[in-house]
Amino acid sequence: MEIVQWQARPRLRRPILVAAFEGWSDGADAASTAMSHLIDIWGARPFAAIDPEDFFDFTATRPRVRLDDDLVRRIEWPENQLLAAPLPASNHDVVLLSGTEPHLRWKTFCGGLVEAIQSLGVEMVVTLGALLADVAHTQPVRVTGTAADPDLADRLNLRRSRYEGPTGILGVLGDALAKADIPTASLWAAVPHYVAQTPSPKAALALVERAASLLGVSADVVDLQLASSAYERKVTELVQNDPDVAEYVAQLERDEDAGPEGDSPLEIGGVDELAAEVERFLRGHGPK
Repeated sequence: MEIVQWQARPRLRRPILVAAFEGWSDGADAASTAMSHLIDIWGARPFAAIDPEDFFDFTATRPRVRLDDDLVRRIEWPENQLLAAPLPASNHDVVLLSGTEPHLRWKTFCGGLVEAIQSLGVEMVVTLGALLADVAHTQPVRVTGTAADPDLADRLNLRRSRYEGPTGILGVLGDALAKADIPTASLWAAVPHYVAQTPSPKAALALVERAASLLGVSADVVDLQLASSAYERKVTELVQNDPDVAEYVAQLERDEDAGPEGDSPLEIGGVDELAAEVERFLRGHGPK
């Protein structure tokens, strides 16, 4: 059984895939918000999807009933969708994998995705994630970039991941891509754990900017910038109403001003410089 159900087979120019999933790797909804923004600004159109029947426990992630304008009931199921868009002023098109972390049969799920990615001729994959961390909402968002391939890590100023512990679908997919010799970079935004239930457009903005830089293109982020300013003001007001939380945030700010421990924020050069490094890498390390 083919995991990916094709609606069309797009013709793509040296595609790069960007992936994000709702769920464990989507702290404060930052990764899924970033993905939604990329879909909108690039006008991406769906061409394939994965039937959720074999991969979800619907008692845990329930489908939702919607009424359309004619009051006709429609059931919305958890989605994992592939979309495509051209990238202006680029040698590449982009494929966007927008989805929800499945509950079941992860190896089968990722195996089907890898087959689809190979059939599309994808040259590189960029995954987006967000994690809860001891960071202040008032500080610049820390984005850490990692790659399993040491050459890719060196060229793009990414880190070799040293993480050990529980993983999500991004970790399993990254492992499957590495075994298929498809270069993969991961971008992770750190979001404040004390407002974990509040969606963070500020972290989404950081992910969009870093992803666009890796692809060597610009991205319209005005909406996210406005939402980020409103988010910071709202969270600051909430924090100031609780003296204990306010002191805790002040301590986080002092700690970050002194310099973060462990992985430092991803340092990215100019868009043109980074795009050139991606091109140089892909010329010698395209998928087999």
